[in-house]
Amino acid sequence: MRRRMIFKFGLTVIVLVAVFMFYIIHQQADQNVQERGATEGNQIIQNQSLKPKEVTKEEKLRLAEKEKRGRIWRDSIHLSLVVCGDRGNESITLIKSAVLFTKSYIIIHIFAEEELHSALQYQLNSWPSPVRKKFEYHLYGIIYPDSNQEWKMLFKPCASQRLFIPSILTNVDSLLYVDTDILFLSPLEEIWFHFSRFNSTQLIALAPESEDRQTGWYNRFARHPYFGELGVNSGVMLMNLTRLRNSTWLSSIKNYYKEYKLKLTWGDQDLINVYFHFHPDELYVYPCEWNYRPDHCMYMSVCKGAERGGACVLHGSRRAMHNDKQPAFKAVYLAFNAYSFQDEMKTSLLPQLLKNLEATAKTPCGTVRDVFSMRVAQFINHDVKNR
Repeated sequence: MRRRMIFKFGLTVIVLVAVFMFYIIHQQADQNVQERGATEGNQIIQNQSLKPKEVTKEEKLRLAEKEKRGRIWRDSIHLSLVVCGDRGNESITLIKSAVLFTKSYIIIHIFAEEELHSALQYQLNSWPSPVRKKFEYHLYGIIYPDSNQEWKMLFKPCASQRLFIPSILTNVDSLLYVDTDILFLSPLEEIWFHFSRFNSTQLIALAPESEDRQTGWYNRFARHPYFGELGVNSGVMLMNLTRLRNSTWLSSIKNYYKEYKLKLTWGDQDLINVYFHFHPDELYVYPCEWNYRPDHCMYMSVCKGAERGGACVLHGSRRAMHNDKQPAFKAVYLAFNAYSFQDEMKTSLLPQLLKNLEATAKTPCGTVRDVFSMRVAQFINHDVKNR
């Protein structure tokens, strides 16, 4: 009897344990199913949230236009000039010469006194639509570090603005800076090509100030350090702005100004010479035909590259485009200034240029007048031949 009771009790315990284990296992299974379901649900929600939103047609067009604009900005030739005082009309003629010969799109950065902005806009906007499609321009005020107007009158009004362009145009990689008394006699693509010849240390390209020690200014009169044997001229300057921003350019220029300010004759150009005296490896020097000035022909012809192939960029320094000291420079300026975009260059600009230059035949620079017309004639004749 006792054994039977023990047996029944043991059997009952076993059954209860089995039921309890079944309940535990069943609960665990339900929990796993719920967790798996929650995880899968969360994954579905997450996948849905990661699914890209539907882009509207307007957004696609806007993004495409933004990408196109960025590509144009990167691939264009950037040209910069500084306009102050009575240099407005001169700067318009400069821009006209750039547009006439250049096939690449040009983005022009004009730093000018506020009172000149409306006149510059009016003249540029009045050009024919086909011409306007070849370039765009951006107007800026005159901007100096810490609003220090002492820089403005360093040499010619506003000329020193060029020193600070790298820290102003921070979205531009490289540009060609020119003085307003410049005329292009060849396509901008040709001078722009010199960027491809820079080595890894070069920041800027300039032409020599002189070709002859007997007439050189820096080697005879400078009271401050300068580049090389004869110095450099800053009127036509290729600038790799990205490299300049990553260099000691700006801080060094400010320090050199403090040290040599009482010894500067040509202002910002002298400071540029001081900088490259101490950093010669950062300068690329191109030959005189890329910055042809009265100094190259007023006593004797000293720019051999221009004699062989013509001047590529004409620089009428010391108001040579407007006075009668070297009439050949004024002759070229008057031909470009008078040219209308509605006329053919072959039947209008070139004949007028040659006629004006012929009248200067008995002047020092007029004796080498082919220098002033050679590149223009080559471009026009080649352009007509390939139409």
